[in-house]
Amino acid sequence: MVVFAGQGDVRRSLALLWRTPGAGVARTGPGPKPGLTVDEIVDAGIALADASGVSAVSMREVGKRVGRTGMALYTYVPSKNELIDLMYDRSLAELPVDHRPEEGWRAALAAWMHDYWAFCLRHPWTLQVSQARPVLGPNENAMLESLLRVLYRTGLGVGTLRSIVGTLINYVRGAAQTVVDSRQAAAATGVSDEDWWTARSAAFEELVPDFAERFPMVVRMAREAGAHETGPHATDQERPFLEQEATETFDAGLAVLLDGIEAAARKERQQEQQPDSPAGS
Repeated sequence: MVVFAGQGDVRRSLALLWRTPGAGVARTGPGPKPGLTVDEIVDAGIALADASGVSAVSMREVGKRVGRTGMALYTYVPSKNELIDLMYDRSLAELPVDHRPEEGWRAALAAWMHDYWAFCLRHPWTLQVSQARPVLGPNENAMLESLLRVLYRTGLGVGTLRSIVGTLINYVRGAAQTVVDSRQAAAATGVSDEDWWTARSAAFEELVPDFAERFPMVVRMAREAGAHETGPHATDQERPFLEQEATETFDAGLAVLLDGIEAAARKERQQEQQPDSPAGS
């Protein structure tokens, strides 16, 4: 399930995201004053999404968590579309924004990436909120601001930085999605990892007996990495170890990204220091 942000009323959505005074939906008719806040509703939605996924979020279910009917929530939030936007932006408030680039942009950027990685694993439903259209809330902008504050320390030009921002965010989200999918696979399919691999290993040896000859590099990497012990044939009991391995894989890829950014910055500095070629040379 992919969720696209900004499907609700533009002015109401932005007013709620930025908590503009009077942004709530106006109450009509007689009755007591509202006894809830938008934040309480949004927090309940986040808790529901953390527990059961974004597909489980509905005004009715969120209402149950705050002791109200689903219809009562419309007094505060116009629809589910705005609610998910609010949930996504509010959850991003957990991310630290005080990374210290003065201590070196590499360390600060690595910390930013690890914070975002941990956030995605705590709130896997946020990975279903498409990056194609930003929510445009204050916390989403604070997240971007903190990243840019670090990246501008590299000295790279704005054109390069703009591309790097997307690369870094997509790297974290993609890596986190793999871990999330792995966690959910057994429950979603009814088949444990151990049973899944055992069935395919037996069939593979029979149906593709020349696999090693056809794909020698794949086999070599698996053998050298010890995949026969802890890789594709790992049991569900080894899942915590495999998640640690996923973190190590994340760190290895991050190191390559950091090296690439450093190399790009060095190249740009060298180009800036080179004198212009004489005319006609």
